[in-house]
Amino acid sequence: MAHSMTGFARVSRTAEVGELTWELRSLNHRFLEISWRLPEGLRSLEPRLRERLAGRIHRGKLEATLTFAPAAEAAAPQVDLARARGWLAAAERIAAEMADPAPLSPLEILRLPGVLVERELDAEALAAEVCSLFEASVDALLASRAAEGARLAALVRERAAAARALVASLRRSLPDTLSRLRDKLAARVAELGAELPPERLAQEVALLAQKSDVAEELDRLEAHLAEVEAALDRPEPTGRRLDFLMQELNREANTLAAKSSEAASAQAAVELKVLIEQMREQVQNLE
Repeated sequence: MAHSMTGFARVSRTAEVGELTWELRSLNHRFLEISWRLPEGLRSLEPRLRERLAGRIHRGKLEATLTFAPAAEAAAPQVDLARARGWLAAAERIAAEMADPAPLSPLEILRLPGVLVERELDAEALAAEVCSLFEASVDALLASRAAEGARLAALVRERAAAARALVASLRRSLPDTLSRLRDKLAARVAELGAELPPERLAQEVALLAQKSDVAEELDRLEAHLAEVEAALDRPEPTGRRLDFLMQELNREANTLAAKSSEAASAQAAVELKVLIEQMREQVQNLE
């Protein structure tokens, strides 16, 4: 199934360690390029996150942003009462040596070194929550890319069907091409007032028919269009293959236009090139 390289996912979770939110954005890119935005204390998890991403996304410019708000009880610092009592006892001894000491407020005690102790988070529990939520966010991103890919694939199939109809129409007109060329050449000779032996006329018609023969181009166009349909149904990423097929289709359409000896076939070649360009624009977004 075709996947787009464009997608978005935002997944949040509240755990014992706090609230985590992953936000993933992916855009078109020739290769896989990842930009990580992690809180300072969690940047060491990048290798573990890359392992969980391996094989799941193959192309695209991915921006992965993690925000973390520690739980209130985890964020609130602890008070080292023993150290606070030590500071208070020292302050009282100094106050006893002073004539009129100012009272010591609780806030001033809290500002003294070592009285407030930052709580240490359970690093392994936090890492497990981050990685687990990341996998869930990748699932959501892939679902977004799959939905967009299905829409793009439908557009490509629609254009491919229209292109096949044009090719079929051109193929049906091939048997009449020779007679139209003969009539056109005979009319031109008559306009010039010249006489051309039947065998010479046949030679000229055969030469024109050879120059304007597009049967091989039509065969290759049909084969490439069939391969486009097959590529869209493959489970693995086929964006690069489809891009190559668009180049091949465009090359055949250019040859078809160059060989066209009639206005109708030239117009059909132009319409075919328009359809191929429309498919190419959509294919550029597929993984």
